[in-house]
Amino acid sequence: MIIEKFSIGMGDRFAHQGEAQLRAVVEAKKLGIELAPVWNKSNREHKIVKSEPSSVRAEADAAVAALGWKGPYHVDADHIGLATVDAFIGASDFFTLDVADFVAKPAPAEEIERFVAGHRKYVGKLAIEGIAEPLEVTEESLRCAAAKFLFAMQEAGRIYRHIRERKESFVTEVSVDETDTPQNPAELFLILAMLAQEGVPVQTIAPKFTGRFNKGVDYVGDLKQFEKEFDEDLCVVAFAIREFGLPASLKLSVHSGSDKFSIYPIINRLVKKHGAGLHVKTAGTTWLEELVGLAEAGEEALVKEIYRGAYARYDELAAPYSTVIDIDRSKLPTPEEVDGWSCQRFAASLRHIQSSPDYNLHFRQLLHVAFKVAAELGSRYTDALKKNAAVVGRNVTENLLERHIKPIFA
Repeated sequence: MIIEKFSIGMGDRFAHQGEAQLRAVVEAKKLGIELAPVWNKSNREHKIVKSEPSSVRAEADAAVAALGWKGPYHVDADHIGLATVDAFIGASDFFTLDVADFVAKPAPAEEIERFVAGHRKYVGKLAIEGIAEPLEVTEESLRCAAAKFLFAMQEAGRIYRHIRERKESFVTEVSVDETDTPQNPAELFLILAMLAQEGVPVQTIAPKFTGRFNKGVDYVGDLKQFEKEFDEDLCVVAFAIREFGLPASLKLSVHSGSDKFSIYPIINRLVKKHGAGLHVKTAGTTWLEELVGLAEAGEEALVKEIYRGAYARYDELAAPYSTVIDIDRSKLPTPEEVDGWSCQRFAASLRHIQSSPDYNLHFRQLLHVAFKVAAELGSRYTDALKKNAAVVGRNVTENLLERHIKPIFA
């Protein structure tokens, strides 16, 4: 299965916004933007909302049927490993192999030495078309990269082969974004060499870029450094395809890509410059747009109850996401303050329009990780989504189309 050149990964915690999400892709197509929608949901999210992987396939198929979508689409088993993948095999045709937990766990010494010996020809100044200065690869950096990443890429190979024994056709993504430090272009090149050695036909690679990719808020970091790194990574991917015989469809994947407004123009420009493909995951943006829509629709008691629960359970909710949120708790409004807000003020504080005087990125980040609170409300929450489907859906579509798809792909 070959992934399309441009694709958008769409998370939907409660599986009610499939049509609204697809409507954004349909509208983009009318503007000449060809995108493959990819519905994604991780094992952690399924456990929190008590859903099954088959529900994502059902949601995607239903949305496609309802809107008469004739283009390609996929269902992503997001951030899976050997321990969790089996439940996803029947419903998914896109697998994000998350091997971040295996980074820095060393492979056997003899395998590290074998990799070093097999790739010693790259030691020195590695000239890659499109990169002004050759990459520096030393014997030491080659061995350090093998010590840091080889075992993780071997794990990717184990997961890939496990799926391949059970499923014939699927897209393989490898994720190393949830690690402590970003990978430089030389390390990305060697990671791709390791995946090629493992026989993994990787079609999207999600490295960790420089800067902060916090959940649901804008990029924090040096834009010039990000631009240089992203430009060089695109060159590395193109070179690795030729050098290692990796799939021609291989492209970069930007995880936690939702709301990174300041880097969208950079990504747009560089992807066009290189004629490259791109995959972007928008993750929990849809869940936040549900809350915005519910507030606009007058579900005041419900959205304020969710915030009160999130505020009270901060430590519990924030802990699993500690590496991808930066919340200043002193800048969080108290539940008592929020109780005094109008529905419009609640929506404006949450909606990601940075020019709004009411916008609060700390409020937004906390609610981003608070979907567990809504999940515990069960039908009270989902019934509200059904009752206010038009208002909620309009917000979901507009957010995805206007704030994400157009700036990235137009």
